[in-house]
Amino acid sequence: MSSTPPKFASGSISRPLPRLEDERFLRGGSRYVSDLIATSKALRVAVLRSPHAHARIAAVDASKARTWSGVIAVLTAVDLTNIGDLPCDWASPGMDVVPQQPVLARDRVRYVGEPIAAVAAETAHAAEDALAAITVTYQKLPGVADQEAALEDGAPRLHDAVPGNIAFRFPRAGGNVARAFAEAGVVIRRRLTNSRATAAPLEGRAVLSDFDSRADRLIHHTSSQLPHVHARSLGKCLGLPLHKLRLVVPDIGGGFGAKLGFYAEDVICALLSMRTGRPCAWKEGRGESFLATTHGRDQIQYVELAARRDGRIIGLKTRIIADLGAYAFGMGPGVPAINTGLSVTGLYRIPNVETEVIGVYTNRTPTGPYRGAGHPEATFLIERVVDDLARELARDPIELRRVNFVPASATPYLLPTGLTLDSGDYAAAMDTALALAGYAELRKQQVQLRRQGHYFGIGLAAFAENSGVGPSMAMDAVGFRRAGHESARVVVHPDARATVFCGTQSTGQGHTTGLAQIAAGVLGIAVEDIAVVEGDSHAIPFGTGTFNSRTTSIGGSAVYEAARKIMDKATKIAAHKLQRRPRDLVYENGLFRVIPHPGARSSITRLGMKLGERIVRIVVKRRSGFALHVPKRGVDSVTFADIAREAHLGHDLPLGMVPGLDEICFFDPKDMLVDYGVHVAVVEVDAETGHVALLRHVMLDDCGRIINPLLVEGQVHGGAAQGIGQALMEAVVHDSDGQPLVGSYNDYAMPHATDMPAFETARAEIPTNLNPLGVRGVGEGATIGATPAVVNAVLDALAPLGVTDIAIPMTPMRVWQAVERAQHDLSSRSTSPSGHDAFVEATRLVPESRS
Repeated sequence: MSSTPPKFASGSISRPLPRLEDERFLRGGSRYVSDLIATSKALRVAVLRSPHAHARIAAVDASKARTWSGVIAVLTAVDLTNIGDLPCDWASPGMDVVPQQPVLARDRVRYVGEPIAAVAAETAHAAEDALAAITVTYQKLPGVADQEAALEDGAPRLHDAVPGNIAFRFPRAGGNVARAFAEAGVVIRRRLTNSRATAAPLEGRAVLSDFDSRADRLIHHTSSQLPHVHARSLGKCLGLPLHKLRLVVPDIGGGFGAKLGFYAEDVICALLSMRTGRPCAWKEGRGESFLATTHGRDQIQYVELAARRDGRIIGLKTRIIADLGAYAFGMGPGVPAINTGLSVTGLYRIPNVETEVIGVYTNRTPTGPYRGAGHPEATFLIERVVDDLARELARDPIELRRVNFVPASATPYLLPTGLTLDSGDYAAAMDTALALAGYAELRKQQVQLRRQGHYFGIGLAAFAENSGVGPSMAMDAVGFRRAGHESARVVVHPDARATVFCGTQSTGQGHTTGLAQIAAGVLGIAVEDIAVVEGDSHAIPFGTGTFNSRTTSIGGSAVYEAARKIMDKATKIAAHKLQRRPRDLVYENGLFRVIPHPGARSSITRLGMKLGERIVRIVVKRRSGFALHVPKRGVDSVTFADIAREAHLGHDLPLGMVPGLDEICFFDPKDMLVDYGVHVAVVEVDAETGHVALLRHVMLDDCGRIINPLLVEGQVHGGAAQGIGQALMEAVVHDSDGQPLVGSYNDYAMPHATDMPAFETARAEIPTNLNPLGVRGVGEGATIGATPAVVNAVLDALAPLGVTDIAIPMTPMRVWQAVERAQHDLSSRSTSPSGHDAFVEATRLVPESRS
């Protein structure tokens, strides 16, 4: 629990304040990179991409393109001497070789869509036409697009320095797993798949880069979740000092993790601008987005769960084969290794654990973080097999979870994998969600409907996410080449209004409102009187960025602490003006007041302050010949506005105090906190067509102290839609050689509003003691919990038919096929991928870890 509640001077916190930024958006006042491009005279950049998943590049002839009408410059790999490769920010521990993607392919292409050449022209049409004039001679090579196939003997090798296409092995173990399985009364074995997905933000990636050769300075606009991190990456690739590079991120229409990667197009546009002396711009088309922007998820999971007959889980073994795509890109390797590998136990007390994550290269688009980033995969794994265990033991899945949850009294609880559950009451959260759903009545309804031939299912999932990544000192130990802290600067202006500068970056979450509420709560001024600035590497001292549900817990804490510094100084100024000690004042509603009858010590202090002032006036008079103004005293209150004005004028400040109300804080968490929650999904399945109707979806989140309930509600609704989409319809599919079979929204299904029920939500507010606000994350939780809840509900609905597994996404065809197999070929279930024999055979493909 939070030991000391945060101090707020006004009631702005926990208010459902409408978003301050929405007025501007709704009136067309947004500023996206595409808006800047539309009004600029920038050259338009187009990128030539590989049509092959795997091929050698024998030659690239761009001579015709260079003479094309309207073409100003063309880049190929030979033009990129001394330009660095795209960085891998998060290499898994033990990853000795880190194959990074070149900005433009040099000798080989390894996935469809990999950039080969770029053209800058006067118009977008001229640039696209010039691409057709570039001749590339390929020697096609065999490709591999399945991570298990990539591990087989004789599989095509993507990188000469990476034997067997294995990027890394990351094992973790705790307890005595062998003994646990020897003593188990029941063992569940499953092979699960977590499908590949695309983030599909409303706004695609876009870049506008403008180099001023006279000032030797680059201004680079891009849609990025990590302005400062990407400024460093761009500077390193170009060899450009950071004081000569200003990276600006205006409004962003969604990120979901895909804009955490640092992409080739940023380097291409910047380099073309530096070489042509003109601004250069590129905008991603939807087809390009499917090919060239990182995908998420894509794991094959082998899991064995050991339990006693009383339902107590005593052991867990997992082997997770994660597809990294063609390169070690951005955060790609670290997401499955750390976020999935360390989180496989969920919220359960499982004393004996052995897990291994194997990262594999394939001829597909590189993978990276996608909302939840590894935690949805881990939660899917554990919540699926816990439900299977309940079915095997004929136990209610609720009671089985209750028996195995880490109790609130045991937190902070160190998991065998090395992570800590800092605080929370998981059983109470489940009970609240079940009460909201009316679980007992739902089960009675299920019995009645089954008698009538309806397949009605109830699914549960409890999720956890280690969020607010940190502390900084621990980042290097897990291969993460970023900081864990966040910066904030709070400036109070002479008119008593304020500006908050923060290193986070909104992609639509409502940062302007949430961060302003925190600052307003401390400063005691109106939320509308606070401006929030993000996304400018020169205006903000430092920033780590937005990911891992860290903005409010880390960035918000930095804002809180910086604002507290402002108030400490303002209180000292007020005490000076009122001739009182700071402790003798109270501050409410923008007014400092003297506490009535503060005591003898205060009176003595007041006399001392008066004497000190008199001495200062005498000294100044003797030295300068000018008499200091004698301020008006004897009042019992002073406004914050008076203090703000005085702080900047400096006429009446305590002796030795520097003027101004301007404070910076770098907040570095002492550990990673855990946000958690419970989802209950209710479905009806048409066994004849395979159609799944989602009837209800109930969600409870414990996000600690809530800053703005409306912002939380919006994040939860959006996150649930994404999790449901992956459960029922979303998947990026390739053929066996790596050719994409999905290239537009004609092929890639996403949920519509008509597919969603009216979400039912609830909150728990158990503060964490890992930050001064007591807040946890919430932005990714619903995505994590929704997928397994819906999947468990569908399997619960079809349990009377003998259906035990359906791969996600659970499309009508897959559901129908599962029903047909269960009804007409019962014997096939013993040899299906979820059976023990297939489990053993499949894991045989993965060589054992070296000691």
